[in-house]
Amino acid sequence: RRNCRGNPNCLVGIGEHVWLGEIDENSFHNIDDPNCERRKKNAFVGLTNLGATCYVNTFLQMWFLNLELRQALYLCPSACGDGAPKDTDYEPQTICEHLQYLFALLQNSKRRYIDPSGFVKALGLDTGQQQDAQEFSKLFMSLLEDTLSKQKNPDVRNIVQKQFCGEYAYVTVCNQCGRESKLVSKFYELELNIQGHKQLTDCITEFLKEEKLEGDNRYFCEICQSKQNATRKIRLLSLPCTLNLQLMRFVFDRQTGHKKKLNTYIGFSELLDMEPFMEQKNGVHVYELSAVLIHRGVSAYSGHYIAHVKDPQTGEWYKFNDEEIEKMEGKKLQLGIEEDLAEPSKSQSRKPKCGKGTHCSRNAYMLVYRLQAREKSLSVQVPAFLQELVERDNCKFEEWCNEMAEMRKQSVARGKIKHEEVKELYQRLPAEAGSPYDFISLEWLQKWLDESTPPKPIDNTACLCSHGKLHPDKISLMKRISEYVADFFYRRYGGGPRLNVKALCKDCVVERCRILRLKNQLNEDYKTVTNLLKMTVKGNDGFWVGKASLRSWRQLALEQLNEQDEDAEHGNGKMNGNAQNKDESNEEKREEEEELNFNEDIICPHGDLCISENERRVVSKEAWEKLKQYFPKAPEFPNNKECCSQCKILEREGEENEALHKMMASEQKTSLQNLFHDKCRPCLGSWPQETDELYIVSQFFVEEWRKFVRRPTRCSPVSSIANSVLLCPHGGLMFTFASMTKEDSKHIALIWPSEWEKIQKLFVVDHVIKITRSLAAGAGPESACYASEPQLCPECREGLLCQQQRDLREYTQATIYIHKVVDNKKV
Repeated sequence: RRNCRGNPNCLVGIGEHVWLGEIDENSFHNIDDPNCERRKKNAFVGLTNLGATCYVNTFLQMWFLNLELRQALYLCPSACGDGAPKDTDYEPQTICEHLQYLFALLQNSKRRYIDPSGFVKALGLDTGQQQDAQEFSKLFMSLLEDTLSKQKNPDVRNIVQKQFCGEYAYVTVCNQCGRESKLVSKFYELELNIQGHKQLTDCITEFLKEEKLEGDNRYFCEICQSKQNATRKIRLLSLPCTLNLQLMRFVFDRQTGHKKKLNTYIGFSELLDMEPFMEQKNGVHVYELSAVLIHRGVSAYSGHYIAHVKDPQTGEWYKFNDEEIEKMEGKKLQLGIEEDLAEPSKSQSRKPKCGKGTHCSRNAYMLVYRLQAREKSLSVQVPAFLQELVERDNCKFEEWCNEMAEMRKQSVARGKIKHEEVKELYQRLPAEAGSPYDFISLEWLQKWLDESTPPKPIDNTACLCSHGKLHPDKISLMKRISEYVADFFYRRYGGGPRLNVKALCKDCVVERCRILRLKNQLNEDYKTVTNLLKMTVKGNDGFWVGKASLRSWRQLALEQLNEQDEDAEHGNGKMNGNAQNKDESNEEKREEEEELNFNEDIICPHGDLCISENERRVVSKEAWEKLKQYFPKAPEFPNNKECCSQCKILEREGEENEALHKMMASEQKTSLQNLFHDKCRPCLGSWPQETDELYIVSQFFVEEWRKFVRRPTRCSPVSSIANSVLLCPHGGLMFTFASMTKEDSKHIALIWPSEWEKIQKLFVVDHVIKITRSLAAGAGPESACYASEPQLCPECREGLLCQQQRDLREYTQATIYIHKVVDNKKV
């Protein structure tokens, strides 16, 4: 149910339903259940994403599920010996120790996910920047091999080579003599080009295909001692236990100069027979798919990495996505969801159909195959010193869980106590008839019932009137509660002032009633005045009233009453903190708007009755007396009142001036028709043959003059050509001859000699600016550049010219703007 805001006795719907219904213990705290952070039975442990380290997490999970690598790392001797130090926390020092500790936590931790920040920090990786995952894999394998190669135990020293290292040979055969040159090299992964291919086997075939060396790329044969045509190809000599196949999805785009991602679908099978690709086909090289590393996203520089890895002990597939780990159903690899997350593109091909035991992906960037096992998989045990470290971390986790559980328990206990207290207080909240009571803020009551916001001290100042008591208009913001509960609130939370049964301000109630009565009376008087205005006024008994004032008199009277109400309400600025500021801003706003009071719309600038009868009408004496009751200070003009004599004189002069202006405009237009219509104008670029000299005036003068000629009754006449705007402060011409033919041509207007004679008669000429044919033809370096009368002054010639031109443009724009404002305001 909703609360009745106008009723101070209504205490329903203010937030009490939270406390009166069934108790929800979760509402008493904001602490998550710590058991949600606990590792589930037979589940793997996730890794925290530190910002942009998802690519590291995928490799860590994949290496962790390589049991041979994990067992070898456990055999590495630690700096702390057989046991971990008991007094201080363990801090791994080397990359091997970090991996050991991480793998031990991934194996036996009780946490749902662990933090790999120590390992990432040891590698010097930037957690906010995503690195190239394939490049990271190569560099880390190289670093790990260098570190483990220093160990004495051969099972540890050779683990990287045994698990990941294979051999191939670059074989070059001379076409002339048939000599075969072989260069043997190790590899930790095969980098396969996927562009133009649909199947993994096609990519491997291209990797091993024969290349012809011809033309400029011929091979220098040591037997022939010359460059010869030859063939080159790669031969696989041996393969590792774990075969890493890097799919080259991220390639360099020569057009953009950046890497781009290829969204090509590649099909691959769960079983891969590498026997046909080997040089010596005398062994068993059947591999099983053990991991698929996925890159979500269309860009090579962003996106998200996840890993699908098979558990070697159970044969079940898991999706590792940082902290979240999902077990695939039915021991099958499922890539459909990951493929659907890729953003579609117009050039993207449809997903091909995959048969049983095969998969296809447009986001897989690395496929990991393991040699098909003949024997049972290993069972790796965590060494004692690492298990001790894991137990320590598990103890910390249990302590944290217990601490969180205790905090939840205490919060629930406090919540139950508060629940019972609030429930009891709410039942005693209503004030019984005839019993003492207090007024309290509804907003504060709602915050008291809201558990999420602890209540502050009670503040009733916003509801006080100018006399320091409860304002009658603020009753809707208050609630009437029993004195017992009010005593409890002020004792516990403090604040004030207390507003009891005597708090309501009698003076404000009386004033409020007076204004209400006036508003009711206004409605009656409005009907009366409306009827009186319909009557015809006879003789000189009437009064002049502005038509605009008559249209809005009811609204003006109502505003006056509201202002009186507001003045009483905000008298001492105690209503709220911004009351005085509001009054000041309203006053400033009224001053800016300069709104006219009642009947001031028929007052002329001289303070007398205006001469325009269209703006006023005569009302009866009875109507005027009614209006006078609401506007006692309104100016009074009887029916027989004469209009302002000064305004009559000005009106008569204005009519004479308009006639004079029309005559002047007609004469000037007739004398300078071509200049007015902008016809047959001379041009400095091609000097006219019929004259030896031209005159210059300001374009601004021409535009203002045309305005006057078009609208002589509204625009002021132009008396001077005002050529001073074309001069610099030193009295010299502001423009060069070259600039007047190009960028500054819009600031000047060219005048024929015949037109100049008429201009001299019609306007005041302040400065004569003339250009002769000899100057325009280039009689000299200076005379060709500057007008003859006046010439560009030496000071401006030294480098002030550009600044003066800018000043002219600003001055011209400002002058035009001022004239527009003057015309619009009719000043």
